[in-house]
Amino acid sequence: MKLLFIGDIVGKPGRRAVRDLVPGLRREHALDLVIANGENSAGGSGITVKTAEEIFAAGVDVITSGDHLWDQKEVVDLLHGETRFLRPLNYPPGTPGQGSVIIQHPGLPPLAVLNLQGRTFMPTLENPFLMAESEVTRLRSHTLLVFVDFHAEATSEKIAMARMLDGRISALIGTHTHVQTADEQIFPGGTAFLCDAGFTGPHESVIGREIEPVLQRFLTSMPQRFEVAKERVYLQGAIVEIDNASGMARHIQRVSILDDLPSSD
Repeated sequence: MKLLFIGDIVGKPGRRAVRDLVPGLRREHALDLVIANGENSAGGSGITVKTAEEIFAAGVDVITSGDHLWDQKEVVDLLHGETRFLRPLNYPPGTPGQGSVIIQHPGLPPLAVLNLQGRTFMPTLENPFLMAESEVTRLRSHTLLVFVDFHAEATSEKIAMARMLDGRISALIGTHTHVQTADEQIFPGGTAFLCDAGFTGPHESVIGREIEPVLQRFLTSMPQRFEVAKERVYLQGAIVEIDNASGMARHIQRVSILDDLPSSD
């Protein structure tokens, strides 16, 4: 199986890049599945039913999320009604939605997708390490192919999670920082790892936002309105090839592609 994971989609420019580039990437790399983190897809903060539908229509099979999950009130409709949309697993019991899903397309083995959120420099949730242990065991009773989006700030937390799960999951790719790391590798047990996928959106920016208001916030400590930037839009993420029999990774390749197609917006 070959899958593409897309780093945090930021606003309208990010959604446009997914729409423009995913169909070609599917053909070029013979992709079987596409997973994307969509928690910043609606105006740069949160996700709505409409933006999720747009991402799915572009060829994405599963959307993951993170700490901006609740920024748009419409997300409740997604959590209650869309099984292809995930929130971090480690919310308390009774929280709407689901933290994992098993998807299967004709001719492909089932793939489990698990969404976790870290706790270092992040809002406090349940312990993701303890919850990952039990959930991965449960998912592996259904399929050996398990992909994890770990939405976390600290590199040490992401690496530690991947090391703990090495040999039991196919891949773990980190999200949240919007800065793509260059540490793609396959651990000894066969788990592919990338500390951060980067982000899909405007890179003439400060992690997706217009530069000047962010500078003013740092200079003055006064509140600013952080609008989504517009220029130099990239799709970032990684392509992972998984052995169907063992569930372990064969190859991981970072992706960073400029969307230079004329805008139809």
